[in-house]
Amino acid sequence: MQPDKQIMKIAACALNQIPLDWNGNCERIRSGIEKAKEGGAQLVLFPELSLTGYGCEDYFLATWVYDTALEYLTQKILPASEGILIAVGIPFCHNKNRYDALALCCDGKLSGIYAKQILAKTGVFYEPRWFEPWKPNQVETIQRGSHTFLFGDFTLPWKGLNIGFEICEDGWHPSERPAIVGAAANADLILNASASNYARGKQKERHAVIESLEGKNDAFYLYANLLGNESGRLIFDGELIFGSEGKVLASTALLSFNDLEMAIFDLDSPMDHEGLSPEWNDFEEFTAATCLGLFDYLRKASSKGFALSLSGGADSSACAILVAEMVRRGVHQIGKKGFEEKLGFDLKGKNQAEWVNQLLVCVYQSTENSSETTRNAASALAKSIGSEFHEWKIDAIVNAYSALTEQSFGRKLDWKTDDLVLQNIQARTRAPGIWMLANTRNFLLISTSNRSEGDVGYCTMDGDTAGSLAPIAGVSKHFIRKWLIWAKENLGYSILDLIISQQPTAELRPPDQNQTDETDLMPYDLLEQIEIGWVFNRNSREEVVLHLKSFRPENEEYLTTQVDRFILLWKRSQWKRERLAPSFHLDRFNIDPKSGGRFPIFSQP
Repeated sequence: MQPDKQIMKIAACALNQIPLDWNGNCERIRSGIEKAKEGGAQLVLFPELSLTGYGCEDYFLATWVYDTALEYLTQKILPASEGILIAVGIPFCHNKNRYDALALCCDGKLSGIYAKQILAKTGVFYEPRWFEPWKPNQVETIQRGSHTFLFGDFTLPWKGLNIGFEICEDGWHPSERPAIVGAAANADLILNASASNYARGKQKERHAVIESLEGKNDAFYLYANLLGNESGRLIFDGELIFGSEGKVLASTALLSFNDLEMAIFDLDSPMDHEGLSPEWNDFEEFTAATCLGLFDYLRKASSKGFALSLSGGADSSACAILVAEMVRRGVHQIGKKGFEEKLGFDLKGKNQAEWVNQLLVCVYQSTENSSETTRNAASALAKSIGSEFHEWKIDAIVNAYSALTEQSFGRKLDWKTDDLVLQNIQARTRAPGIWMLANTRNFLLISTSNRSEGDVGYCTMDGDTAGSLAPIAGVSKHFIRKWLIWAKENLGYSILDLIISQQPTAELRPPDQNQTDETDLMPYDLLEQIEIGWVFNRNSREEVVLHLKSFRPENEEYLTTQVDRFILLWKRSQWKRERLAPSFHLDRFNIDPKSGGRFPIFSQP
């Protein structure tokens, strides 16, 4: 079927929404509708659950959410649908069952509501907890108030086209997807409303969803994804895609700081759309995603900036650079005025360093075990990016706590018998002061934990894990060390030489003990490889060892010892992972129990 020759332009719109921000979400949807109309489009697709926000979680179990969503749809969105077909994601309740759905509004009428058939239930997704799946090719006609419309799996005749539908996960299962076995198999145009979270390298897999239709469905394909850090942990990249006959013809840039991004495509000349977004390497993707995640977290939490205990090591330095990059990229993309409007307050000064100074305060908290190397690195890094910087000596506080404990024990603490105790008290003593500084300014305290530390519990609860947000807890230490080298060479932070040249160390033992992380644990690259096998691939101990033997030069006894050590520490440390600050999902997997790895607190060592 050919489209009406006068109706050739269709639009896809990415939105940065907030769960249950009814008025704000509707305003952004209405702004998208107006922008589509201004661009001459007569169809506009919005992302999955964009009216409520995707990340409502257990609010989706509440009946009032469905009632309110339908109320806002009919009162706010329908009146804006004159002269345009709107496809917008909503939750919908029918026969006491809850559905993830796509509402279709045109000329002031509710034409239909498509129900998602395949629910996402792996990794970071828990949709079956809230929704029921719909069965393919089943459709009903139902009535709500004055509105009579189709509900289920159907195609919608419109302007000479049959339009079919998929919602996100619907497209990821070749043998079950609506575009192959459902109503959309007979469509001329397929709309996919999506909430596909960012993870490094996922863009290629998403394009493959469209490419897998080659030879099976030659329909036009329009895809719209959510954008930004919507509800705290998941970051959406806002990609908009246009395809045909199993080919991706155009896609948009990822991870914009704007609340709304739109692309308009012409069905009359589809092959002219050769605007594929540039491919980024892992480091560029990580940088863009984390910077956007930090910015959205800051403004949606109504906070004024970030506080950071800057140790002069790799992790805290990476966090400081990412905040500076957040400012640089945000102002570059949406301008200083747009940046300020979204933050809700003005930035003082005239340049990036002065703006960073307002948004980031760093403190180097030294003990007698701290080195001049890390102190100088912390001071120089803070100065280079413009952040406010302080140095606190905390030995007196550490000694006071130790004295209290010694008085109770009736003995002196000693490094030979009390190593862990004496290390942990230093890390814990750093937390109260930086919390006080953060609280007095309404700042968010950044926790600098990385994923590798979370794997094996190499972190002090209420110490280096303290914070409102753990932006790098979703990536490994091995990755962070490589990223710092990339950031120095590609982002212009030459000061990072001071950090890159160091061996990672907690600096909690006396200097003459030459403490390093990799001596305490194992080489970080080996730790990451064991993590991938044991945590991500769910391999057995024997399978992990066998895999390592195939490409590691170390002897089998050493590898086996390290695998056993990792597994023991992993099982012991789940209670710590349960208490980590919220982290961004940045990789193919993570260990945050709320958005990735769910494991028992107790299991056999």
